Amino acid sequence: MATMQFTRNYTDHSNNSGFQFEFHCDKCGNGFRSSYSRNKLGMATNMLDAASNLLGGGLWGAARGAANLNDALRGKAWDDAFQAAVAEIKPKFRQCRRCGKWVCPEVCWNSTAALCKECAPSLQEEVAAAAAQGAAQQIIAKAGQEAGLIAGIDLTKAAPAACPSCNAPLADGAKFCAGCGKPVASEKKFCAKCGKPSPAEAKFCPECGAPKA
Repeated sequence: MATMQFTRNYTDHSNNSGFQFEFHCDKCGNGFRSSYSRNKLGMATNMLDAASNLLGGGLWGAARGAANLNDALRGKAWDDAFQAAVAEIKPKFRQCRRCGKWVCPEVCWNSTAALCKECAPSLQEEVAAAAAQGAAQQIIAKAGQEAGLIAGIDLTKAAPAACPSCNAPLADGAKFCAGCGKPVASEKKFCAKCGKPSPAEAKFCPECGAPKA
């Protein structure tokens, strides 16, 4: 039997009665399921088992022999069924020559670039997605402004989420830590030389390097 391609991303739905395989797109995960193929040896074993039960076990030896034969030939039967499934489903996918992935042509294939959309995104889809995301961000910003959700919040001042002394979580707008009682932010003073603010505990100005008075 010749070697088979297109065998990386699939699910085996086969059982003792027959063979069926589902092949998935490497990008979106969607896929196609092959036609069901009956396993003649498995069916023969099932029929002998049923007959053995009806006749009180008289055919148990025959059913066991058929099961052994089924086990011996199941590998070739599975390979033949899988090869037929590959031949049936492979034309429904496209292989990207850049990354080698097999993708579904309806959703994940850029026919203009002849590459998958992961390697060559559709510009029209990217523009539409960017426009939708931009509109959503504008709606969020407008809703926050009109509803007054950020009134009284000074966005130029970064408020810590945890106490710098004990690392306890801080409530919004807290000036002192509820865990250790220490002030949340150090008081800032201004440099006498350059006028830039600097922490009170600083000995030198972080802006110009002048010593603090």
